[in-house]
Amino acid sequence: MDAEQILAGLNPEQRRAAEAVRGPVCILAGAGSGKTTTVTRRIALQVASGAFGPEQILAVTFTEKAAGELKGRLAALGAHGVVARTFHAAALAQLRGLSDRAPGRILSSKVPVLREIANRLPGAYRFRPAMDLASEIEWAKARRIGPAAYEGALGDRKPPIPADLMARVYAQFERVKAEQGLVDFDDMLELTVRMFEEDPSACARFRERYRAFTVDEYQDVNELQQTLLELWLGDRDDLCVVGDDHQAIYAFTGASADHLLGVPRRYPHAIVVKLEENHRSTPQVLALANRLAPMLGGSEMRLRAVRPAGPEPVTRAFAERTDEIAFVVARLQAAAAEGIPWEEMAILYRTNARSEDYEEALAAVGVPYQVRGGAFLARPAAKRLLRVLRDPARAGVAGVVREAALADGLLDEPGEGLGEQEETRQADLARLVRLAEAIDPDGSATVGEFLEDLEGRFRSDGDGRGVQLLTYHRSKGLEFEAVFLPRLEEGDLPVRQAKEDDAVGEERRLLYVGLTRAKRVLVLTWAGKRSRFLTELGIVTAPPPRPAGASTAARSDGDRELLDSPLGTALRTWRLARARLDAVPAYVVFPDRTLLELVQQRPSTLGELAGISGIGPGKLERYGAEVLDVLAGRVGASA
Repeated sequence: MDAEQILAGLNPEQRRAAEAVRGPVCILAGAGSGKTTTVTRRIALQVASGAFGPEQILAVTFTEKAAGELKGRLAALGAHGVVARTFHAAALAQLRGLSDRAPGRILSSKVPVLREIANRLPGAYRFRPAMDLASEIEWAKARRIGPAAYEGALGDRKPPIPADLMARVYAQFERVKAEQGLVDFDDMLELTVRMFEEDPSACARFRERYRAFTVDEYQDVNELQQTLLELWLGDRDDLCVVGDDHQAIYAFTGASADHLLGVPRRYPHAIVVKLEENHRSTPQVLALANRLAPMLGGSEMRLRAVRPAGPEPVTRAFAERTDEIAFVVARLQAAAAEGIPWEEMAILYRTNARSEDYEEALAAVGVPYQVRGGAFLARPAAKRLLRVLRDPARAGVAGVVREAALADGLLDEPGEGLGEQEETRQADLARLVRLAEAIDPDGSATVGEFLEDLEGRFRSDGDGRGVQLLTYHRSKGLEFEAVFLPRLEEGDLPVRQAKEDDAVGEERRLLYVGLTRAKRVLVLTWAGKRSRFLTELGIVTAPPPRPAGASTAARSDGDRELLDSPLGTALRTWRLARARLDAVPAYVVFPDRTLLELVQQRPSTLGELAGISGIGPGKLERYGAEVLDVLAGRVGASA
């Protein structure tokens, strides 16, 4: 394939980057700007022009999937033989090919070893998720900090368990690996660095083989990976890096966008190209994302849309969480009715603990869904607790579940300093206790009934398909026709642990990632104290939606009085009974705003009932006669 064929279809920015076949080159690639297309065309042109042979090029990615996609695209462009690997796979190949020291048996996950170590920790600390401990060790290893130096290197960082205990866990983890001849993925990088630092002949052989390097997602490189890359290069500069500091969201792992932003300083003669033409999103979506961009710091990036116009993003405040959830579910159903496939819709949240609200709500109305990275019943708290509920006939399930949750380390008041996985586990345990209490108000409900209730609430019939539920972190690199960003509130985004400016900055970049996942439909909602980021986006505080005919004042004590009136209480009692009968959450029957309007309007016929907001044809047929009976029984009651 000749040069013009390789470059065909590229915009001027992409073409400039692709034509720079000798380094150093820094490609600042905005969201949806076609960075993979640009990088593969550049490598293909390096080969076609004769600048480098394919066997002299090493392309480094962060996932096996990305490496496979890169190789596939290069093959289609005629650039066969280019090596594309993750950092870890490249390091392992170098250890095996250039060293006579076997790297040891590879530990695919730190979690099993750490779980055994954590089980011997004192008190409630033994319940801390091993994933939090693994993340802390990875943070240290990314900075080349060993167990002996760990406590002294923490600074203001708060580990998931007290620092002295964490240091003991780290040291014990290293001892277990050494005794069993194991190496983890971080060790592969460290061992490769040491090999090159200590063995000049290994360096020479490697540099003779590889002459040009491309590193994708360069904003996610940590100190250990950067050290290895510099050893690969030596005094050469045939390096191309591509990344977007506005999407740098992995500082908690040790990653730093400073490596990307520092390229012009380290290489004053570097070619720097910005890719700002966005092929993913509508102008309306990008207009909102671009409002946030100036506050992200780093490079100046303003995305330009090439897609046609679409609807304006929807922003909505709610007085009640149940109203927010009901609104999101209704908008999902409306989007499906307009022809958007369920798989092209996504609900993003900050932590896994937020998934169950939508798992429950979607299951209740029969909307298929899939959870990426940990559905409620598949997470550690539920899996462990459900294993101890062995007797389905045992009554008093509320007490049984609470007892099991306390035995598993449930805290009455989870304090500061818990890791993300432990916060999720605590929230899940508390949720399980509340669900058991809801089904067992009089102590007669059985374990079997509780398990059946959970199955109905949280099992999707999507068979691996449906609306995608995932965290902001997991959404990076993906795109969806419709994106929903609920709970845009202080304490959720930014998460409550984000207190310093750097931490808040990373939370802001997470929101930017979320915004730029949307192709056409974008919905932002909140029901608590609105996130400061909404103000930065220029979104003014809108009053929560009101029932038709209701006063325009914010829902307050007056509304609560209506719901607590004899008629309101009768309606809520009916709603709870009906929800249990239908095995759905109460708000799926009617949200509070519909009950409020029923109390205020007091319809007496099906025709009048049909005029109440939230009562469509389906609910009118299913609940109409019962609601009118409740309303007609209000003799002597006054609201």
